[in-house]
Amino acid sequence: MSTGTTIEAGEAAEAVIPELVIISGMSGAGRSTAAKCLEDLGWFVVDNLPPALIPTMVELGARSQGNVARIAVVVDVRGRQFFESLRESLAVLDAKQVTRRIVFLESSEEALVRRFESVRRPHPLQGDGRIVDGIAAERDLLRELRGDADLVIDTSSLNVHELRAKMDAQFAGDEEPELRATVMSFGYKYGLPVDADLVVDCRFLPNPHWVPELRPFTGLNEEVSGYVFNQPGAKEFLDRYTELLELVATGYRREGKRYVTIAVGCTGGKHRSVAMSEKLAARLASEGVETVVVHRDMGRE
Repeated sequence: MSTGTTIEAGEAAEAVIPELVIISGMSGAGRSTAAKCLEDLGWFVVDNLPPALIPTMVELGARSQGNVARIAVVVDVRGRQFFESLRESLAVLDAKQVTRRIVFLESSEEALVRRFESVRRPHPLQGDGRIVDGIAAERDLLRELRGDADLVIDTSSLNVHELRAKMDAQFAGDEEPELRATVMSFGYKYGLPVDADLVVDCRFLPNPHWVPELRPFTGLNEEVSGYVFNQPGAKEFLDRYTELLELVATGYRREGKRYVTIAVGCTGGKHRSVAMSEKLAARLASEGVETVVVHRDMGRE
């Protein structure tokens, strides 16, 4: 939601205060996941910003000429002085009529112990004691902040995808979460891309490398692309694989996955995979998927 309140009355250019969300809660309850979800929804996210600097961050956002309309700040309360600083900042924000919400991530002791033990890390407040001692100290320290929270999410029985779904329900509005795709051509002789989510093989198509007049060019050349897509099965493959990706994309959105890398390979990564990647990316873009094309091996000999 937006507000027309200004930082300073009488400024030459009216500065619109951005919407603010403060994310806090128990360590291990999912603060980072909640912050990442807001980041994927287009929020400007700052992790572990000292609470005393929150009003300054809001003021800077107000002077960004609308480029920073929504700010999310993750605060990690580990001491009484830190907590008092946060309360002072909240009072400043309220005095300036900043539209702000506090999201508090909660979880049961059993779930938190299990999570800390699974990553083999101590609780930040346990000191020389046990994990449960750190959890108890943090819960006592955050009790008042939890009471002031606008939204409390208990993540005891939630996985990452379910937590993302809850955040989407609160902050995405009626907009469907965006999916961003990278379509990457590559050559098998140079190895598989390590960051690929999906890999497809174009080596079933005849290789333009063996056509002397096409060999010097790449799949970006119209003659090479025409040669590739005039081969039996090429257009049908593009059609059917696009349909499959539409189904996969729907599932990715439902599960909260925002980014996907689709690797398209041929022998050298110069002809067939490049031509197919270009066509595939155009199809995805026409379906509303934000798409980037990368030709990893096109310049290699």
